[in-house]
Amino acid sequence: MKELLVGNAPCSWGTLEHQDQSKGIPFHQMLDELVETGYTGTELGDWGYMPTDPVQLSEELARRNDVVMLGAFVPVAMKNQAAQAEGTARAVKTAKLIAAVATTQAPFLVLADDNGTDPVRTKHAGCVTPSIGLSKDQWKTFAGGADRIAEAVFDETGLRTVFHHHCAGYVETPDEIATLLDMTNPELLGLVFDTGHYIHGTGAEEVDLVAALNRFKERTWYIHMKDLEPNVARRSRENEWDYFTAMRNGLYPELGRGCVDFPALLRWLARRDYKAYVLVEQDILPGMGTPKESAARNREYIRSIEANFA
Repeated sequence: MKELLVGNAPCSWGTLEHQDQSKGIPFHQMLDELVETGYTGTELGDWGYMPTDPVQLSEELARRNDVVMLGAFVPVAMKNQAAQAEGTARAVKTAKLIAAVATTQAPFLVLADDNGTDPVRTKHAGCVTPSIGLSKDQWKTFAGGADRIAEAVFDETGLRTVFHHHCAGYVETPDEIATLLDMTNPELLGLVFDTGHYIHGTGAEEVDLVAALNRFKERTWYIHMKDLEPNVARRSRENEWDYFTAMRNGLYPELGRGCVDFPALLRWLARRDYKAYVLVEQDILPGMGTPKESAARNREYIRSIEANFA
């Protein structure tokens, strides 16, 4: 059987951008629990959550069974031209750090919109209509900025950039994902396909995951495994909850407890001869849930379906 490489991320421990981290779990506890629950890779989390000195960060990863640094999430309000220069500098700074601690696999710079900051998109997460999407000129600004950031990251570090489609941002729906990919350089910018965000972004729960993966197969370089609780997703639309209210009500459950067909995902990855890591993301808000216990159950669930990756 081929080995499925599995990581987890700080967001599964409640470390999410734009959130109060006063109830947050410190990075050393998060990394300890990640290793204890059976994962071998991680992402960086918000800048400053883990050490930003490459020597210190390398030491922290090495002394925990050589945890592999898989990527770093960098949000940039790409539709605003004025935000792109600072966003590029931040992306390059972040990429230099993760490149410096890279070991068995080259990490990805995970680029995203500045999700959860636009009140209209945050209010309509999971039920986006074209009327609240980007205009043609805004798409040119957005896509051009994404290309420039990806080019700068590659030129400065040699790392590849993947774009993270995400609820409560301007690249959420399948058509928005397709538009961004059509307007960007396939040599510079790939996609991190996030299962939970993708399904919620369709505005439905009955989704053909394999068809979606096939639609974006040439640009899908990296996978985030996230489940979606269909009843919460449905209630969020019916009750007009904003994105963070839906999260507080359990939008993203433990793997295997929602509507994502993970066995089909693993079979698809096997057919594609996928060699990168898959990253578990059970997004929770600070102070929510039982992160270590959930991480352990998520890892055990993946083991229970891992034969699909054979």
